[in-house]
Amino acid sequence: MKVKMILGLILLLLVVVFTLQNTEVVALRFLWWEFAMSRVLMFLLIFAVGMLTGFLLGSRPRPAAPPPPSGLADS
Repeated sequence: MKVKMILGLILLLLVVVFTLQNTEVVALRFLWWEFAMSRVLMFLLIFAVGMLTGFLLGSRPRPAAPPPPSGLADS
């Protein structure tokens, strides 16, 4: 339990450092839209869109498996 808490705190510290180092405002242009946002928000938005895309593409229904052969030969 202590190992998970230490790893969680290290990960949280890395996220805080990443956020503090990427506070610049950047312009994002797509077709005729233009957005200005902090770089870290842009990274989080792109990550969220990628996760949503992966979830939607990965949750397709799988086709049913064919029935096993009966073992009887047709002669």
